[in-house]
Amino acid sequence: MAGEKKTETTEQFWRAFRAATAASGGDYDVVSFADNPVLATELAELVVGGRKRATAGLLRQFAPEGEPLPVIGGHVVLVDGEGVPRAIWRTSELRLGPLASVDEAFAWDEGEGDRTRDGWLDAHRAFFGRMAKRDGFPMHDNIETVFERFRVVWPPEVADG
Repeated sequence: MAGEKKTETTEQFWRAFRAATAASGGDYDVVSFADNPVLATELAELVVGGRKRATAGLLRQFAPEGEPLPVIGGHVVLVDGEGVPRAIWRTSELRLGPLASVDEAFAWDEGEGDRTRDGWLDAHRAFFGRMAKRDGFPMHDNIETVFERFRVVWPPEVADG
């Protein structure tokens, strides 16, 4: 996940959600997935299509100068690789643990690849490994990971029931 800045487009999307749902609270985070625009859009499509209802990030991404740590009940505007808002979710579950502590159910809920634990670990070792190489930190199976599940609440045609 990558924290993104709020834009007029995300603000309009958020205001439409609040007007249509009478949702309380005025704050949200903006997130895109992956480390390139094409994959970010592909993963956003998995959310919009109903397959992806979980995500994971390294705890170190959520440092004071990094992304805000998700909170249960918090809202997130998901943008695609072009910065277009695609959905709003509410975080429903958070767990911190080693990367290798992922289970089959979480791998399935994340909705990527073959949805197996082994496939999930392979993909995330590679993704986080690229991040480790770029940022100069050691990558290992015990690296502290934030596991997040969410429910899509907007737009209505993609919201969870």
